[in-house]
Amino acid sequence: MWHFIIKQDALTPGLYQHLQKLAVLTEVELFNEPYENVCLFSVEEYASFVDELDLSGLRYEALTERPTRDELRNLLF
Repeated sequence: MWHFIIKQDALTPGLYQHLQKLAVLTEVELFNEPYENVCLFSVEEYASFVDELDLSGLRYEALTERPTRDELRNLLF
């Protein structure tokens, strides 16, 4: 399983819904200032999901293990 972290503000509603359909699980982690909210997409098919993200021009982090909430806060790019 692959986990992709994307800043919530980078996603339009249509793109969010499209990625959500491709993912096995979608989670939104809400943080207070000064941290930004993030979306975590868990997928089984790495290559096709990366293609979608790259074609959309999104910046992301990809991990093989689901990060904890503290790790998510520190992984923001």
